Amino acid sequence: MASNVPRNGSGARSRGMARALAAPGRAGGRVLPRPMLRHPHSTDSPRQSSAVVDCGLYMDGKRQSGRIGYVEALEEARRQNNGFVWLGLHEPSEEEFADIAATFDLHPLAVEDAVKAFQRPKLERYAEVTFVVLKTARYVGHTELTATTEVVETGDVMLFIGRNYIVSVRHGDACKLGGVRASLDEHQDLIEHGPWAVFHAITDRIVDVYLEVVEAIEDDIDEVEVGVFSRNSTDVQRVYQLKREIVEFKRAVLPLARPLEALTSGQVPSVPLEIRRYIRDIADHHSRVTEQVASFDDLLTSILQASLAQVGIQQNNDMRKISAWVAIAAVPTMIAGVYGMNFDHMPELRWEYGYYAVLAVIAAVMIGLYVGFKRNKWL
Repeated sequence: MASNVPRNGSGARSRGMARALAAPGRAGGRVLPRPMLRHPHSTDSPRQSSAVVDCGLYMDGKRQSGRIGYVEALEEARRQNNGFVWLGLHEPSEEEFADIAATFDLHPLAVEDAVKAFQRPKLERYAEVTFVVLKTARYVGHTELTATTEVVETGDVMLFIGRNYIVSVRHGDACKLGGVRASLDEHQDLIEHGPWAVFHAITDRIVDVYLEVVEAIEDDIDEVEVGVFSRNSTDVQRVYQLKREIVEFKRAVLPLARPLEALTSGQVPSVPLEIRRYIRDIADHHSRVTEQVASFDDLLTSILQASLAQVGIQQNNDMRKISAWVAIAAVPTMIAGVYGMNFDHMPELRWEYGYYAVLAVIAAVMIGLYVGFKRNKWL
């Protein structure tokens, strides 16, 4: 591993000797064979898994050209002792991962977690191998937020970090790592620190996507908040759905704080000092994400309560309107009921203008009630 080489004159000479030994031709009076390169899915390599996305051999901070199987790459990295292997997998099955686990001597418990996925972010040590679980997330674009809209999609990235290798296992498409490989190839000074440099690049990318998700969710919350206090009140189910998506995102983000703290505090001795400084920067970004997610959760709780209060107020208004119209309609019903009695001797029963007088009284009372209810905003 490059991080174990002292940064002085002797270290430079050691690296120079390593490059000379790795060069083709004669060195020290003998011919050194070059590593055999092959396509990772080639039939010439029966031990190569179909779940392999990429296998890179890095020597002295540079990725070696061509393609090579993970068995040969690991042997070469261990033989030269100045490089490492990055093996990337995508949703491997138990059968596909079996030979890889045997080749890299991975612990069965960690292998089981990597195959099954859906784990909480965590960091575990198995002898000289560090196993890290990261949760990925991405924002799912939508034209309109509904009661069934998916806002956040999550996935998993598991990392096995050893002295001469790092094995990344990705589940889901929430955060692809192709761009990480390309950007990492441009930072030789960072790759020289070995597999932990890859860990930093992957984690940094995942946390950056967290920030993108936070910014997009903030727009959704603003839209919902405006809708709650508008005339067309936002549906409570929309607010609840967004809150559920926030909770899912929160579960993916918050547990990562403990592994980052363990790495920055020196609890994992194999992490180079320079990489710890980079991880501290990731931890700062992560803490900002967790604070915003917590505030989003609280804000959505308040919005949900306000929305429910709006629904209650609207129901009360509807009940008052119904009661007011019932009271108005009761006036003609009551008067008509009284004069509909079959009695011979009733006041004004034989009066010539009695019918018109009753209609006038009914109209006057109903108009009076309507004006009164309107004035009190019952209608």
